[in-house]
This record gives sequence, structure tokens and C-alpha cells, in this order.
Amino acid sequence: MFENLSDRLERSFQLLKGEGRISDINVAETIKDIRRALLDADVSYKVAKDFCDKVKEKAIGENVIKAVKPQQMMVKIVHDSLTDFMGAQNVDINVKGSPAVVLVAGLNGSGKTTFCGKLALHLKSKKGMKVMLAACDCFRPAAIDQLQTLGQGIGVPVFTIEGEKDPIRVASAAISSAKAEGYSVVIVDTAGRLVLDKELMDEISALHSRVNPSETLFVVDAMTGQDAVESAKAFNEAIDYDGVVLTKMDGDTRGGAALSIRAVTGKPIKFVSTGEKMEALDAFHPSRVADRILGMGDVVSLVEKAQEQFDEQQARELKKKLARDKFTLNDFYAQIQQVKKMGDIKDLASMLPGMDKALKDVDIDNRTAFKSTEAIIQSMTPWEREHPEEINGPRRKRIADGSGTSIAEVNRLLKQFEGTRKLMKSAVTGNLMARMKGFRH
Repeated sequence: MFENLSDRLERSFQLLKGEGRISDINVAETIKDIRRALLDADVSYKVAKDFCDKVKEKAIGENVIKAVKPQQMMVKIVHDSLTDFMGAQNVDINVKGSPAVVLVAGLNGSGKTTFCGKLALHLKSKKGMKVMLAACDCFRPAAIDQLQTLGQGIGVPVFTIEGEKDPIRVASAAISSAKAEGYSVVIVDTAGRLVLDKELMDEISALHSRVNPSETLFVVDAMTGQDAVESAKAFNEAIDYDGVVLTKMDGDTRGGAALSIRAVTGKPIKFVSTGEKMEALDAFHPSRVADRILGMGDVVSLVEKAQEQFDEQQARELKKKLARDKFTLNDFYAQIQQVKKMGDIKDLASMLPGMDKALKDVDIDNRTAFKSTEAIIQSMTPWEREHPEEINGPRRKRIADGSGTSIAEVNRLLKQFEGTRKLMKSAVTGNLMARMKGFRH
């Protein structure tokens, strides 16, 4: 996401390269180019103008430190301004109540029902909450079936009333049932329409008033650009929602909705959906998004994703194995499986500074990224996985034939494994020595 905007902003900053100081002239030229970049990213003219005016005001009034180049100073000013424009701080979802009620609204095709499933999994797995889904989209025939399929896949019950066409009755009954059965949260999936109309607004307003949710979220398809901003304004006037969810952020989106919605509605973006998998839901952190727009990566989010798959007991065992030089191909294979669970490989790599641009035109398929490595390891005997140093020429040929790869690929994997083992052992033993040294002192 934001690839085109990132490229355009980078070119804008190049205008200050080689300049000795920030001046009215070079700032004006840079700001003009930044405005064009924002408009190309489908940011509304008014929002782009307001943003650039604030950047210009900060830049002209900035006392540039001698050690900092004008280009670097402008990057910092734009980064801080982007963060402020998108809300400055992450705003968490409010799930207080007995049970808490989360009302989810949006247009058809925005990914609203899928988001309900993702949110249910998020609250269940990350916050340990007991969640119920309420199928209150009584307008679209397949909506209830879709929600039931999603609920079944994540182990979350879906409340329905067969044949009932009144969403208020379904929602009220769902809340009563959840309260009686001790559920922490009820997520209410509501009906959408293909266009904004009075019928839709009257229905969602009545439902909102009746269930009195602790949290109301509006789901927006980020690929719709300025249309997303207009629908966000209309829904906000109808139900005064608490936050926005941007879906399809992994698609061909220019990022205008993310930059415009907060400025136009005053409501925070709380979540972004970045893939088809039910786990592909992230909290929205303005500063981290600003980092990624400006090509600085997002190492904090990468670490958080790793921690979600982190098994403390397994990590301790692995550390002991590395210290004793007992790290095997079975351990290597297990680490690959954990990396795959973290999400899209290209998206993960792009969180490292500079990698987003490097991987722009590289096609990385999650399904095939580790395919040959896994096939080679799976073609080994249990003994060979535990004793990779004993895999001789004849064994390598048999493994290559069994995995449908070449001897060269087997050799390459064994060489990579040995390098990884040495690197990991060095990191662990170096850390241990440092601790011992500190203890002695």
C-alpha cells in the first residue's frame, strides 16, 4: 500500500537535495510537488491544500540544525504532519459492557461481513474475550450464510432467527442471549446497500438507537478513494460512529482514503484489513503508517507480528539447543512454519526500512516462497534432519529426486542452514557472554 505516494514524495524531497538551507523558494517548490503527489493519491484538494499549508508553515518557521540537511528536515516535518493528519495516536476499540455491543456498518462490497469475522477472531485470540456474532443483515440473502461460514471457521457462534426480516429484533434477541450465556462481546453485522439511500440510513439509525452500542465502526473499501470519504461523511451524520475500518489495503489503493477520512470526519481509523486471511487485521497506528509512506519501514509492527506467534517455552528450548550446537533441520523447519503464520511474506519484508521499494516489482507468493525448502526437508529421513552434517553425496541425490529439486538446490539449502545455525549460535552465545560479563562486574 501507498507505493505510488511513497515514490512521489521521495521525488519531491529530491528537490531539496544539495541545498544548503531551507528557503521560501525551495520550500514552495517542494510543497507544490507534495501537493501533486497527494492529489495523485486521490486525497481531496481541500485536505491536500490544508496539509501542505501546515507543512509549509512548519518548514518556513523551522530553525534548521546545522548538522541536519534541509532534505532530512523536510522528511521529518512531512512525517510529523502525516502522523497528525491521520490521528497522531492509535485509538483502541471500546469493548466495555455486559456484554459490549459493537455495531458494524458500511456499504455493500466494502468487506463489512468479512471484517466482522476478523474482528471476532481478533478479540477472541488477542484479548481472550468470549465473542458472539449477530447476523442482522436481513436484506442480502447470502449474508447470513457467509457470516455462519466465517463463524464456524474461527470457532465463534453466530446468532440468527430464521425467517426474521427485522434487524432490530435479531440484534435485541442476540444481546439478550449473549448476556444470559456470559458472552463478553456481541458483534452486530448490519445490512449494506449498493448506494447511499434514505432507507439504509433510516434502518441503521433505528438499529443504532435501539441497541445503544459501546462501539460503532464504519467499514470503508480503501480502493474507492474519494467515494469512501463521501460515504464516511454521510454515515457519520446518520449514526455518529466511533471509528473507521479500512479494508482491501493490500489492493491497488493509492492511499487517499487513509489520509482524508480523519481530516474530513474527525473520526479515527481503528483497523486496517490487509489480506484475505481471517488473521489479516491490524490496529491502525498513524506514526507507523507515516513511516511506511516515507520508506522507513515498520519494524515495531513486524516485531509485534513475531510476538503473536512466539512460543516462550519453545523459544527457551531453541536457545538451549543453539547454545549446545544442537539446532537441527527439524528446528529450522519449525521456524519456517512460524514465519508463514505471521502473514504475507512480501508485506512482512516491506516492514524493513528500504525493502518496500526494493520489493516493489518482485512477485512473492506465500504458497510457493518456501515450497522447495519444505519439500527438501520433508524428503529427508528423521535421522538426516537431526544430523544434516552427515548427508553425503548419495543421500543428497536421493533427497533431490524425492523432492523434485536438484542436487544444487539441496546443497544450497544445507549451506544456508549451516550459515543460519552459526549466526543464531553466535547471537545466543554472545548475549550469554555479555550477561556473564555484566554479572562479574
